[in-house]
Amino acid sequence: MPRPVTVIDSNVTNAVHQVMDAMQAPVYFETYIIKGKNMNHLTWEVVDSIRKNKVCLNGRVNNSLCGGARKELDLFASLVNCFNLNGQPSRHENVDIVVIRENTEGEYAGREHEVVPGVIESFQVTMTKFWSDRIAKYAFEYAHFSKRKKVTAVHNNGKYEKLADAFFLESCQEVAKMYPNITYNEIASRETRAIRRHSNSKSLWAIIANIASGVAGGSFGDDYAIFEQVGSVGNHKNPVALLFSSVMMLRHLLLPLFADRLKTAVTRVISEGKCGNSNTTTQEVVDSVIANLD
Repeated sequence: MPRPVTVIDSNVTNAVHQVMDAMQAPVYFETYIIKGKNMNHLTWEVVDSIRKNKVCLNGRVNNSLCGGARKELDLFASLVNCFNLNGQPSRHENVDIVVIRENTEGEYAGREHEVVPGVIESFQVTMTKFWSDRIAKYAFEYAHFSKRKKVTAVHNNGKYEKLADAFFLESCQEVAKMYPNITYNEIASRETRAIRRHSNSKSLWAIIANIASGVAGGSFGDDYAIFEQVGSVGNHKNPVALLFSSVMMLRHLLLPLFADRLKTAVTRVISEGKCGNSNTTTQEVVDSVIANLD
């Protein structure tokens, strides 16, 4: 029986739909159109659909779900997969990292109150033991099940929020003891030249993910998963990033054979140089991917 998936429409979601049909993947798309750029609060129809289907494919480029939607669905983990693509030039070689960030606490908590009439105080950094432990456990569980050998905790070395950094690192250290087969280390942002050069940016996570040119990822919780193109993807016509996110979605839906077929086809098309040209149309990429399906 086809697995239902909530789809937030864009230029490239139809491309994914075509490829899924060509593979005869057992998925069914419930598509919703959201107008404008504000993705902070989704319409009740979309939220109800996600609650029912448990899985969503967000096709909006540079419009990932913001604080309101993340909190509403308790999507506490943001994940971005950064990796090299054969056939695409890159400054760095042999890159394959996953960047995981807490999605609802810290500067994303959005807690504020009115101190006196006309004066609002906003809590930019808030942290609880529960949330800190949960994101640490998520990172190690992801590493364990995806057969990754190392987890690195990146922090500000107490430069801005000494207590919050210490709290976070304490949780990571405690969880690391439960996974003796995974190497754990810590690195301060000031020890990384690439991060120092971008230190004016607000989000440490955004710096790392964008430097590494993240391709696929999404926001995840205990009950719901939203797969999407990440912020560093800027081409509104090229469906490759969303197709790679769809590979992750198929694995999440326990459809590994379809995920492998899709990943293999997209990788072949990229290695043949058919996706890097800005003049290539969305349909040309789709046709090439379908032609390369096993």
